[in-house]
Amino acid sequence: MFTAKLLAAVLCCGLPVWAHEIGTSRVSALFHDGRFDVEIVTDATALGEKLEASVGTSLPAKISPGELQSLLTGFDGTFRQRVKLAFDGAGVRPAITYAVEPPVDATSATAVTVHLTGPIPPNAKCSTWNFGWTFASYALTIRNGAGENPATEWLEGGETSKPFALATPAPPVNRLSTAGRYLLLGFTHIVPMGLDHMLFVLGIYLLSGRARSVLLQVSAFTVAHSITLGLSMYGLIHVSPRIVEPMIAISIAYVAVENIFLSELKSWRVALVFSFGLLHGMGFAGALKELGLPRSEFVTALVTFNVGVEAGQLAVIATAFLLVGWHYSNRAWYRARVVVPASAAIALTAAYWTVERLLA
Repeated sequence: MFTAKLLAAVLCCGLPVWAHEIGTSRVSALFHDGRFDVEIVTDATALGEKLEASVGTSLPAKISPGELQSLLTGFDGTFRQRVKLAFDGAGVRPAITYAVEPPVDATSATAVTVHLTGPIPPNAKCSTWNFGWTFASYALTIRNGAGENPATEWLEGGETSKPFALATPAPPVNRLSTAGRYLLLGFTHIVPMGLDHMLFVLGIYLLSGRARSVLLQVSAFTVAHSITLGLSMYGLIHVSPRIVEPMIAISIAYVAVENIFLSELKSWRVALVFSFGLLHGMGFAGALKELGLPRSEFVTALVTFNVGVEAGQLAVIATAFLLVGWHYSNRAWYRARVVVPASAAIALTAAYWTVERLLA
């Protein structure tokens, strides 16, 4: 019962989505020299499934990138029904091209890049955007000319953007709003989006509920992932996700298995948590690169994203402590009924992820 409560509190937040998945779609628009170019990058398979479902059919179980591109092109008319670029309230009919690329690594989805291009109507003063083929939040980035600082708006799937003035330059990036946005993104990258990171932090907590044990491990993990997150974002190191993602899963499994055989913190455990934190930092960097960072507030966005990650980790630990640690950690049966079963469940989940990520 107590084990179920502990795992449910963490898993219920993360099961609907995969780790690192802050959003599978992003849209960028460029208005320059009387023309527009809107680029949509999204999950090609998911888009194909939605298009098929809209006409009452289903996507084949196995489909190649080439076949998927032909399918999307064939659904051009259906696709246009839920995509609207408007100038002064009047929609336009852009030229659309679809380019499906195979996954770049074992952990990536098959992506499609959709380009909408055409002339801006004469004397148009503002534009709006609506993309109805995603249900999740996504970032719309707009550039007026080749400006360094784009305007960015976060939209829910199907939501129409605010009017964007075409005749004025994009507003400068606001430091405070940038900090708030990336703080929230860092937090949601852990809770609820980062199920693998949540389980790793939960594994750290389960070894011993003593404050010193948790503090030493979390501190080592924080310092380590902050190092590789920063180095990765500055382009000083790069390791393929094909290596990083399976290793993250292995790190989760190792910590969980060790919890079954150890009941006290050992010096090598802190060193291992530090080394595993280096891996997780590269995982964080992969997600952050997908979002992009404003050039003029690069450091602000990077630091606040990392602070948000820390807040998410502390939220996981606080939840575990309030649910079971506070009431039951001093009971004689706590280790047998909570620590060992929960650690075994985490280890099995991580082992499954390891095999899945190696074979993908």
